Parts: sequence; C-alpha cells; structure tokens
Amino acid sequence: MDEKWQILIIEDRQFDGTTVSLAFNDYGISRKQLKVVETKEAIDTFKNNSYDFVFLNNCASNVETINLLKNLLSLKNWVPILVIVANSDEQMNKELIEAGATDYIYKSSFSKEVLDIVLRNAIRLYSIETKLTELHQQIKEKNETIVSQKQKIEIQNQNLMEVFRLKSQFLATISHELRTPMNAIIGFSQLLLRPKCGTISKQQKDMLERILNNGKNLLMLVNEVLDYSKLQAGKLELKLEVFDLERLVKVTVAEMQSLAEVKRLHLKVNISLQNPTLYNDSLRVRQILNKLLSNAIKFTKNGSITVEVREKSCNTIELAVKDTGIGIAAEDVQHIFEPFRQLDQGNNRKFEGTGNGLSIVQALVNMMKGKITVESELGKGTLFRIELPRKV
Repeated sequence: MDEKWQILIIEDRQFDGTTVSLAFNDYGISRKQLKVVETKEAIDTFKNNSYDFVFLNNCASNVETINLLKNLLSLKNWVPILVIVANSDEQMNKELIEAGATDYIYKSSFSKEVLDIVLRNAIRLYSIETKLTELHQQIKEKNETIVSQKQKIEIQNQNLMEVFRLKSQFLATISHELRTPMNAIIGFSQLLLRPKCGTISKQQKDMLERILNNGKNLLMLVNEVLDYSKLQAGKLELKLEVFDLERLVKVTVAEMQSLAEVKRLHLKVNISLQNPTLYNDSLRVRQILNKLLSNAIKFTKNGSITVEVREKSCNTIELAVKDTGIGIAAEDVQHIFEPFRQLDQGNNRKFEGTGNGLSIVQALVNMMKGKITVESELGKGTLFRIELPRKV
C-alpha cells in the first residue's frame, strides 16, 4: 500500500468503527491518510485539496449521490471516485457508472480483499483514462495543427492561382504582341522571294529563305506559348465543323514534304477510311498532325516517317505517326507530355523548341475526348497513336 495516498471519504454518518473504516485499517491505510467530511463540506474540501481517491458513502438519496458525483467530476475529472452502495440496485449502479463513477462497492461486502481489488482496478482505470486523455489532447493538438496548415495551404493556393493567372495573362499578351511583327516579317520575306518583285542574287535568296524559315519557326513557338496559356486559363475552345479527314491529312503531309526532303527522309501516307468525314475542329486536328510530323522530321536522321489513318470502329478514328528516329528512353517516355519538358536538356541542346508541343497535343486530344499513346525504343524510332471520336 502506498503510504503517500490521500483519500477523501464523504460520509454523513459515523465513520470510525464501521466496517468501512476497519477495512481501510486492515489494508494498511492509516487514519491520517483519510479525510472524512460530510456531504455539505465535500465540494469545498475536494476543490481546495489534492486527493488520490474519493469514496462516496451513500448520501441522502440516489439523485443527490449522482448530483454530487457530477459536481466533483466537474472540478477534477482525473481523480478516481468510488461509490459505496447499500444495496444491489442494478439500475442505480448503472446510472452511477454512466454519471462518471470509477466503480461501486457493496457496503455489506466491504473488506480488505475487496478494497484491494477495487483500488487496483481504480488505479488501472485511472492509468487508462489518463493515457486516453493525453491521447485525446495530442489528437486535438494535431487536428489544430492540420487545420492551421490547411488554412496556410489554402492561402498559398490562392496566391499561386493569382500568380498563375498573371503569368498566363502575361504570356498571352506577349504572344499577341510578337505575332504581329512576326507575321509581317514572314509576309514581306515571301513577297520578296516572288519573281515578280524583281531579280535577286543567290546570296540574297538564301538570306531571305533563312529569314522566312526562322520567322516561321519563331511564330510556331509563339503560337505554342499562346495556346499553352489559353489551355491553362481554360479559354481555348474547339470550333466544331464537318470536314474531310483524308483531304486534311494529305494536305498537311504535302506541306511537310519539303522539310522531309531536305533531310532525305521518305514521307509515306496510308489512309484506309470508308467514311472520311469527321465532326471536330479541323484547324486543331491539323495542328496535332503538324506537330507530330514536325517532331518526327526533327528527331529522325535517316529512314522514313509513316502516317496511317484508319477506322478503328464505326465511331472511332485512329491516326498514327511512326518514325525511324532517335527514339525515347524508357524512363523518359512518361515525361514527354509534361509542359516545358525537353528530353534534350542543357545549354548545348541539338533540338530547338519550347518543350510545350506534345503537352499541347495531349491537351487538345483530351478536349476532343480522344486518347494519345506512345511507343518508343531508343535508337529505333517512335510511334504515336491518337484515337478520336468521329463526332465530338
């Protein structure tokens, strides 16, 4: 028995010499460790002193017992309170436990052995309740921390969204401002290259063609940035119309033929369509094919590039672009559709571009409710497959 224990006994009748007092004495608890008070003194005594246990011995009525129990617990809910009951009223005993009593003891069976069991159980329950209280406090603190972090994250997200909006607005503005002079440069270059504008030397022709080609490349980069900013801002919309897919593919491939011939690449087209009509955005479909072809030409040193178009089903068209180029490493394939992602990184890149082309292609395909996949083997080539619904 712990000689440091201090026990409060709330008793309205004679305590000394009773069965209860004798049981405490037999258990080894001295009279100095016991503080015996009447009900009317219980609240103040409990409030102003520190006790390890409280024994509540049968007040005037059941209601009074429960009210006193609740009042004591409202002051210090961590002190075990044991109620000594006179009879086996199960309903009353149940109400005592529900009100917060640690346990109850029948007065008729109160003894050293019973006291030992009750105190050990009370200590065990107190230990469990203490741990639960600590755990509850820890959970509460963590929840408060999570709420605080969530609020900070929400504020950061709002700030990021504003930065993102300003960035998209800036990109769109700059792109628009650049397109006007670039179109002028391209237009005047094409005009000067026409025979009716007069004879020019071979050196002048080469310089004009270089200006024209670089202007077209720069305009393509500007358009990619503009499309990307529109996509990110959710402002790019499809202009749906009925068009002939077979004709669109042939025209687009023909326009890319000269670029392929410069590198001595064989550009092939295989079209197998029962019904060539499509209800989609013809300009965006052409943009997708143009980007895949330009990439294929860019990354292929020798060999061929093949465009295949077929009906996968009556409602689905498959468009494929296959090359015999440098290919993509397996670990890089999953990153090729990421914005501003270029597999050829560093200051000495061999291939120019913003790294946005394929991310724009994927975004456009998704807008068309289609699907794009890629198969590639390093050193052997790459195959892009696009599935589009016949009607968006």
